[in-house]
Amino acid sequence: MLNLTSTELERYRRQITLPGFGEKAQQRLKSSTVLVTGVGGLGGTAALYLAVAGVGRLILVRGGNLRLDDMNRQVLMTDDWVNQPRVFKAKETLEAINPDVQVDAICEYITPDNVNQLVRQVDIALDCAHNFTERDLLNAACVRWNTPMVEAAMNDMEAYLTTIVPGQTPCLSCIFPEKPDWDRRSFGVLGAVSGTLACLAALEAIKLVTGLGEPLLSQLLTMDLSRLEFAKRRPYHDPNCSVCGNGAELPKGVAHLLSSSLV
Repeated sequence: MLNLTSTELERYRRQITLPGFGEKAQQRLKSSTVLVTGVGGLGGTAALYLAVAGVGRLILVRGGNLRLDDMNRQVLMTDDWVNQPRVFKAKETLEAINPDVQVDAICEYITPDNVNQLVRQVDIALDCAHNFTERDLLNAACVRWNTPMVEAAMNDMEAYLTTIVPGQTPCLSCIFPEKPDWDRRSFGVLGAVSGTLACLAALEAIKLVTGLGEPLLSQLLTMDLSRLEFAKRRPYHDPNCSVCGNGAELPKGVAHLLSSSLV
């Protein structure tokens, strides 16, 4: 593990003093590399709290430019950046907030061509993409390379969160064998909703890296934020899952795409 500098010891002093945390947990954060996909209202806010917690390296992956209607929830953005690649502004903002964190910004979506290379260089992934095409690719790659993944998604005033550890918990395909038909552009969203879920997703990643507390293993946290109703459910771990089950065969199309892009 990497040693902490005097500046880092002071920067993170308030969390280092948490019972069960200490300098060892902070060193684990500094030594970790975390992938965040879909760097928007959800992924961007999660990346913010990972950066201020002291994760050593963040890899941000999101294609596309910032839109004006993103600005109600994307806390890393500024108005003068509209119509420019959002992931580069995210990197700039995070490095300004915490210069001790290395931030790599990749202006791409998750694809069969990049997913394996991305997953193989990280300790944990945060799945915050806006469609199940990217989510399924990331899930399959995390299972393939035995990489933990925090799965977080929201729609309107509802959200869900779980932590997937290959070989221990249900994977995304176990939980959602049939995929919801999401409209990535037209659904309504309040920034406070995506921000609430993002904070919890960042906390799950921090717990996994440091060993603090109890992550949501084999539990699906569902939230109705219009009523502030929270529930924990036990998702089914399908022994015949096409991704993580015994003798798994990846979903049609995904197996070929992943194998063709192995590095």
